[in-house]
Amino acid sequence: MRDNKHGLANEDSGSKVTNKESSEVMASQGQIKYKSALRGTAYGGQAVIEGVMMRGRYKVAIAVRNPRGEIVVYEDTLSPALYRSSLTQLPFVRGAVTIWDALGLGTRALLWAGQVAMGIEKPEVSRSAGLGLAAVSMGLSTGMVFLSPAAGASGLGRLFGIKNHTLTTILEGMLRLGLIVGYIYAIGQTKEGTRLFQYHGAEHKTVNAVEAGAPLTPESVKTFPLEHPRCGTAFLLTVVMISTLVQIVIGRPRFSVLLLSRLILMPIIAGIAYEYIRFASQHMDDPLVRAIVAPNLLFQRLTTREPDLEQIEVAITAMEKVLAGEKSAASEAEHEIELPVRPISGNGHAH
Repeated sequence: MRDNKHGLANEDSGSKVTNKESSEVMASQGQIKYKSALRGTAYGGQAVIEGVMMRGRYKVAIAVRNPRGEIVVYEDTLSPALYRSSLTQLPFVRGAVTIWDALGLGTRALLWAGQVAMGIEKPEVSRSAGLGLAAVSMGLSTGMVFLSPAAGASGLGRLFGIKNHTLTTILEGMLRLGLIVGYIYAIGQTKEGTRLFQYHGAEHKTVNAVEAGAPLTPESVKTFPLEHPRCGTAFLLTVVMISTLVQIVIGRPRFSVLLLSRLILMPIIAGIAYEYIRFASQHMDDPLVRAIVAPNLLFQRLTTREPDLEQIEVAITAMEKVLAGEKSAASEAEHEIELPVRPISGNGHAH
């Protein structure tokens, strides 16, 4: 155990597990009964360089395979004020928290994972560095996804004499979607991007397995779908669609006001998109809902690839750490649920 006050973790940081090691074990049943109030907890995560980050309500864990083939794990406790307060759980406010989760926590996870993947023994990422890079990323993505399509559509509208504001706004939405698809497609054509998308697929499969109550073994998890309704890629597509509809309603004011409106509407549109994704993920048994979200699931094919068993093992390791952390954090709750874990094989021992 290593105390790293500048890293991502506050406790249990830097632990390593080999292919035969697991954080929890019950070989006879492959599951643990957790005393918790976590029934319905929405687990999620993201792919990082040579690994996966997983998050629950209380805990986040990043698992990365280093150049020696070991799985290095980093854990942290999520801020109650940010993730579990009554304010941040309000409908439509939750969307802003999701953006912070993806940019703030996700950026620091990417930086830490990159150091592990390069073989650095004691990786460190300060919170200030992570927040600074997240702010830069937010600025660049805002310019690319919201402002440049607005400016481009206005310019093309004047160039081709398009007087209909609705058509110009639809053109803006098409430009926005085209930029996102082109950017993702370009990343997927690189070797590094392909491996990142494989880990993204491993993350989805593992979350799907947990939500189905299936055993967390690589062979079991591999049978689950690549797609997941709460995926960030689905969130992006939903933001594009909703922003286009909202912008059609408000019209196209003068250019400076137009750009300002795109910035002001960002958190509002994110909040609406989040509630839509949340509702859809809770009603996937409804054939109508499945039909409506089908484009979101199809869109995820851009950012996922079929993972191998070793990549799935990394995702499982991160998830097991989160499940164990959720158990500890919710030990005084009243209800009991069963959360699957991977049974240990051979002579492995738990870290």
